[in-house]
Amino acid sequence: MTKSNNRESQYPIDPMFLDRWSPRAFTGEIIEEAQLLSLLDAAHWAPSSSNQQPWRFIYALKGSKHWEKFVALLVDANQEWAKNASALIFVVSRAFTGVAGSGEEKPSYTHSFDAGTAWGYLALQARLSGFYAHGMGGIKHEEISKTFAIPEGYRVEAGIALGRLADKSVLSERNQAREFPSQRKPLSEVAFNGRFVAN
Repeated sequence: MTKSNNRESQYPIDPMFLDRWSPRAFTGEIIEEAQLLSLLDAAHWAPSSSNQQPWRFIYALKGSKHWEKFVALLVDANQEWAKNASALIFVVSRAFTGVAGSGEEKPSYTHSFDAGTAWGYLALQARLSGFYAHGMGGIKHEEISKTFAIPEGYRVEAGIALGRLADKSVLSERNQAREFPSQRKPLSEVAFNGRFVAN
């Protein structure tokens, strides 16, 4: 299947999976909190092990009193472009099950996996709603934990910049060269019938 952005799938899939990508060029326009909460609502319907729902979202809207604090919690290379997003989100996951501090508390093996699923739901709902979402590993994990007094047993997973797409001319020359939908490895390199291949 071919899309206008030159991405191709080897098998028939819904076009929205090819349409979703992670741009850096955002318009910087203000988003209403209700619009963002609609995207987060979709995210929190993701499946999770034993329905534990370990994901937590901390967010700030551009123009709010929290905005500059959130931007400062990104690494410098991401601050450069993400400051023009409409919202910034930090994804945190609860790394245990049961009641904290009780005999029921046990490590959760799948908390990061589940939180990643919620991020995927958010990214797809963003596209369906006319927005783009860019996930970021380049955040100041320890500073985020301290800033928001995140207790032991919770893991700061990633950041998300969200907004409407702008022309790549708003980016630095280096980032303009990177501003296109990335391709994927052939499916045969990541999916194996009855065996595992380390590559």
